[in-house]
Amino acid sequence: MSVSVDICWKSFNKNREELCGDKVEVLKTEDSSIIILADGMGSGVKANILATLTSKILGTMFREGAEIDACVETIARTLPICKEREVAYATFSILQIFRDGEAYLVEYDNPKCVFIRNKEIINYPYQERVIEGKKIREYRFHVELNDCFVLMSDGAIWAGEEETMNYNWEWDDMAAYTLKCTNETLSAARLAAMLSQVCYDLYGQKPGDDTTVAVTRVIRRQVVNIFTGPPSRKEDDERVVHDFMKQEGKKVICGGTSANVASRVLKREIVTLVKHADPKIPPMATMEGLDLVTEGVLTIGSALDLLHRYENDDFDEAFFDALDAENGAAKLARLLIEECTDLNLFVGRALNPAHQNSNLPFDLSVRMNLVEQLKDCAERMGKHVTVKYY
Repeated sequence: MSVSVDICWKSFNKNREELCGDKVEVLKTEDSSIIILADGMGSGVKANILATLTSKILGTMFREGAEIDACVETIARTLPICKEREVAYATFSILQIFRDGEAYLVEYDNPKCVFIRNKEIINYPYQERVIEGKKIREYRFHVELNDCFVLMSDGAIWAGEEETMNYNWEWDDMAAYTLKCTNETLSAARLAAMLSQVCYDLYGQKPGDDTTVAVTRVIRRQVVNIFTGPPSRKEDDERVVHDFMKQEGKKVICGGTSANVASRVLKREIVTLVKHADPKIPPMATMEGLDLVTEGVLTIGSALDLLHRYENDDFDEAFFDALDAENGAAKLARLLIEECTDLNLFVGRALNPAHQNSNLPFDLSVRMNLVEQLKDCAERMGKHVTVKYY
């Protein structure tokens, strides 16, 4: 069985600090995904620099196939010991999940990973070793579909000590709340938001420490195909539609002219939806065999606004309300955030015939710019992206 992963993390800073002392790094290799959470000692600029340095060193070495011994030795030589606390400046967790389902988890002084399978909290056996004076926990196991892993910094299990005086919130409580949340949603983004929010609330909206939760969910490969813009040569209409329709996965058309091309080639009717029309977003349509049909430039631009909010860690209850809206932009963004591991873009280079006047010479460049933004954004989100031009 080949597996993919859905990864999302959310952080908030210690109260009155400009920078977060936690850092998450996500890397892809040919056969695995690597998630690293580093927590710099203290808070603010110093902690941010140390966490960033730690995550970058670990990520670079792991991606090149280095063993954990060499990684820890490099960290030990690079980061100094705090003279007051006599501990390393940064703690870390590393989760590597291979496409064949094998997994490797390493923890150094971070709270234990929460592992949920089949609606149960799982405790896997581990091997403890001392490397360069540091006690390292190593886990090796095989993942299954819908497994959920939550890496966290210690701010997540200190939540409430100062503001709400909730001294009973410990790892077991965080794990139990995670289990409750997984019964409500399997989306890594929504889980990260829910877990982060409960910690933030326990701190009384004045966090006493930097706090990060990084959620990884094991899923099947999910392909989304988007056709936007008619081809530059009319004789390529059938080719682009054939290339688009033969793909596995969800199929989306963005653009009225593109939809008309597909309708003509496939001999299928386009039905415009007006019942749930949003005055800010052009209406959607339906066509047999397609999962979503929308207008082009405005819809993609609005979807990108949501994707950029997600990228910038700006996802909360209001964000998910916008993401769940019944309009083309929200549906497109939701597909890319929650139901996509691989994105295939089929992009036509023709000018839109509706904009063929001297006052609007920029239609093609605007569309191509949006496509490039969409590609770059999806890649930053960890999606595998291919683009084919016509």
